[in-house]
Amino acid sequence: MRGRLIDFALGLNRKQRITIEVDKDFRAEYDRLKDGDVEAKITKYRKPRSKDANAYAWVLIDKIADAVQLDKETVYRQAIRSIGGVSETVCIKDEAVDRLRRSWEHNGLGWSTDILQSKIPGCTNVVLYYGSSMYDTKQMSNLIEQLVQDAKELGIETMTPQELARLIEEH
Repeated sequence: MRGRLIDFALGLNRKQRITIEVDKDFRAEYDRLKDGDVEAKITKYRKPRSKDANAYAWVLIDKIADAVQLDKETVYRQAIRSIGGVSETVCIKDEAVDRLRRSWEHNGLGWSTDILQSKIPGCTNVVLYYGSSMYDTKQMSNLIEQLVQDAKELGIETMTPQELARLIEEH
């Protein structure tokens, strides 16, 4: 949900209070949650990726896959791995690695994992890559820029920079 911070105050009980103005009707959710503790996460809003940007990414992925004789899924996953800001690294017990990887990769095509050695005995570092369905405008722009660069190196025609900028900013 998108919102805007309106007020911050310190109550007489020394607890902090935040007022947030939201862009959707929250009344039913408020009634459901008001009598108990809730979990809150407030982050800077980023516009979600556009459907047209996603479609163009897949056009490029298809052309690159054809040119390099790989399947589209491999090209997609390689592109995701090559950009920053779309993964988390977690350190978990060795016996939980396979279960984590299976459950993470079950989220979708771009949700993949890599294994890195941990300095902690009995633990493994697992890199968790998010699929592009979770990307905001900036992350999707980075993915498309990577795909455009790959396509140009293969002699594949791409949109002009102006067309790309328009595509990525649309919503």
